[in-house]
Amino acid sequence: MAADAPTVPVVRTRAATPGAVPDGGSSRRRPRGVAALLTSGLLWLYAAVAVVPLAMMVLNSFRTDQELAAEPLGLPAELNLAAYQEAWIEASFSTYFVNSIVVTVTSVVLSTAVSLLAAYALARSRSRLMTAIEQVFVSGLMMPVFLMIVPIFYLLDTMSLTSTRTGLILVYAAVSIPFSVFVLTTFFRQLPGELEEAARIDGAGPLRMFWSVMLPLVRPAVATVVVFRFVPVWNDFFYPLILIRDRTRYTLPVGLTTFFGEYQTSWSTLFAGLVIATIPLVLLFLVATRQIISGLTSGMGK
Repeated sequence: MAADAPTVPVVRTRAATPGAVPDGGSSRRRPRGVAALLTSGLLWLYAAVAVVPLAMMVLNSFRTDQELAAEPLGLPAELNLAAYQEAWIEASFSTYFVNSIVVTVTSVVLSTAVSLLAAYALARSRSRLMTAIEQVFVSGLMMPVFLMIVPIFYLLDTMSLTSTRTGLILVYAAVSIPFSVFVLTTFFRQLPGELEEAARIDGAGPLRMFWSVMLPLVRPAVATVVVFRFVPVWNDFFYPLILIRDRTRYTLPVGLTTFFGEYQTSWSTLFAGLVIATIPLVLLFLVATRQIISGLTSGMGK
């Protein structure tokens, strides 16, 4: 008679339900949910703290001086635009605003165009000369602004460019190039060289490859550079104060100092002037937010 086959104990387990989470997993995920909730709460609190002063500035710009004196934290009884008219026309705020727009936009466009060409050449070249040139650009990031003002002033004075918007544009463009080249070179190096080889096989020249193939791929980087250079140039007070002597050439930061001195008793006009100075920055961030986030997070998953 054959020996009986050994019996194997049967262990019964519960069938896994689709979407079910083990007990250990739930206990491990719960602290992460609490941390995410706390982080979200802190970010919303920070956003509220940052937005409340801006909202008060906008609301107070529509109020009269009498309303502000009687109730500083109240709401406007009606939308009064007299403060904006006084700031724009009577206080010559339109002149300061136009000067800032011309100087900032022109200098940012000029520095970005030069930096794109330089960054592309530096990223695709492996020669020692290009490496040395790149180090020169990077060293410009470590140069303090205050140490350069004396030679810059004498240089512009020799070229008869002091107290002109052209001189101020050239200074801002030159100061912005090191940072722009540093950022754009990093982005160009992340692009595969096979794209250029394919374009070269199709008969594209260097300029065609740069304009049609490479430039669209670094658009987030370009948006990041534009925003990060637009804001400091728009808010800069030091260079216009030293290099501009004619009041009709003042930019917004310098013009605001005289603006505050003349209209320090008209609070509604002051708030209106601040709103006008803030509008371009807000519009820029609203338009370029998606590109900025894409540019700052590019390469984090590699």
